[in-house]
Amino acid sequence: MSTTPDSLAETLTVTRLGVTGSLLKTVMGTNPMESMIGIVRDHARNVKRWQPGDMRLRWAAAGMLEASKQFRRVKGYRQLPALTHALRHAVGADAEIVKAVTA
Repeated sequence: MSTTPDSLAETLTVTRLGVTGSLLKTVMGTNPMESMIGIVRDHARNVKRWQPGDMRLRWAAAGMLEASKQFRRVKGYRQLPALTHALRHAVGADAEIVKAVTA
């Protein structure tokens, strides 16, 4: 892990959100993203026609859905719901979800 100012800010942000243990090690690395990108690439390898742009999004989304089947392999994956809650709370999304449900 590098110690650039950006990486330090990211480390502090992840720590502030309560990420610890093996999930912290996982999110501090690039392996999960590289794995997902590789699966998306494999999933779309035989696509010959990429026009129009919305088809690109569909193929990328389909590849990500395929990759999501393997997300359980992420070390610390059991902490992901807590991280999701912390992220939603940090950006104020909880209040918007409550408003949408009660409306």
